[in-house]
Amino acid sequence: MLSKNWHKFFRLLRISAGVLLLILGVIGLFLPILQGILFLVLGAALLGKDTAPGRWIDEKVKWVARKAKSRIKKEEEV
Repeated sequence: MLSKNWHKFFRLLRISAGVLLLILGVIGLFLPILQGILFLVLGAALLGKDTAPGRWIDEKVKWVARKAKSRIKKEEEV
């Protein structure tokens, strides 16, 4: 079992990597060499629930998914 220090270290590492990928993603939106969207998605996935914006995005994505699922069910019933 990992100690609390290791969990803190991995959390810090995950947040740092997520921020770095987000920065690369923003740069990649303007440079044709980098895949901007890919880096943005990976960065957002790494940040996930560790940060307040990540939790907000997670809630919004789940809300949109639920709404889309209910619309699909309604269309299938018709």
